[in-house]
Amino acid sequence: MGSRRCSSAVVLAISVVALLNAAVALCGCSYKRIFAFGDSLVDTGNLLYSIGNSASPIKELPYGMTFFKHPNGRVTDGRVVVDFYAEALGLPLLPPSIPEEASGQFPNGANFAVAGAIALPPEYYKTNYNFTMNAPSNLDRQLASFKKVLARIAPGDGATRALLSESLVLMGEIGGNDYNFWFIDPRNPRETPEKYLPDVVTCIGATLQEVINLGARTIVVPGKFPIGCLPAYLSAHESKVTDDYDELHCLKWYNEFSQKHNLALRQEVVRLRSQNPGVKIVYADYYSAAMQFVQKPQAYGIADPLVACCGGNGPYHSGACNNKTKLWGSPDRFANWDGLHMTEKAYKIVADGVLDGPFADTPLRHLC
Repeated sequence: MGSRRCSSAVVLAISVVALLNAAVALCGCSYKRIFAFGDSLVDTGNLLYSIGNSASPIKELPYGMTFFKHPNGRVTDGRVVVDFYAEALGLPLLPPSIPEEASGQFPNGANFAVAGAIALPPEYYKTNYNFTMNAPSNLDRQLASFKKVLARIAPGDGATRALLSESLVLMGEIGGNDYNFWFIDPRNPRETPEKYLPDVVTCIGATLQEVINLGARTIVVPGKFPIGCLPAYLSAHESKVTDDYDELHCLKWYNEFSQKHNLALRQEVVRLRSQNPGVKIVYADYYSAAMQFVQKPQAYGIADPLVACCGGNGPYHSGACNNKTKLWGSPDRFANWDGLHMTEKAYKIVADGVLDGPFADTPLRHLC
């Protein structure tokens, strides 16, 4: 796989680094900026800007209702994980890169993540599986944008390396939509993504290496969440077979798939560490962090972790979330926002587990 294909993954890595920087600031380190790559779990406004005047639910309340009090491009009710990383580092919330790609100086970093983004290029799926992924971005595109910005704000190899050496890069979460777009249609054979999972991970790894080659020295690489516990999956793949569910009523096969991706990604992180001594590459265990509020929801004031706050009338409230959709209660009583995305409260729980442990192999506040 060519380096161009995986360019976008670098952007995600940068976001992770930014998150680490926030943690580091609190323990005496001085990360000055965060750069992030990823999809809707990270995006802070790129998709919103890109769609222009086109209609979209994320342009309307209840999106953004909790913290910002208005829609702001985040696909949830409030802040996302990268926001909590930035706050922990003492940095402003990360601006989306696309609106100011050609002119912004980004003194505190930039977010290259785009909601709906995939890791691999769409052509990969069309060529190999005759499957159309209508993704607005991928790692190649995000990496290319990242390089374009770096060339403008820190021209020359030395300046670029100096800037990245004092930055935190967040690489994702990315790759989830490579699977979501396939899995969400129950007519698709569910085994197929197992065939291209290695290529997704290889793409993320290649993007990581490109970011390192540019000069990044601290990178956070998040794994996948437990998709078998998501209301959208529980609704689309509802089964009458008891053995399809675990003791928490999550779909076993889909959670096992998430774990296969995460195992492969961990192995890629180990490989990259061995090839890049002196570079801090932190694996963030989003799967285990999210399972906290599935396993013990009452400890976090969550009524039912398997239902969405905003959505339809089915058992999991899965369905479109927009200004005409019912809210099933206050978002701080839910882990899931709209079937696929978490609430601000859940993202805060995940972020705390990465910042302070135990859900990062080096907790971000301990990086120093």
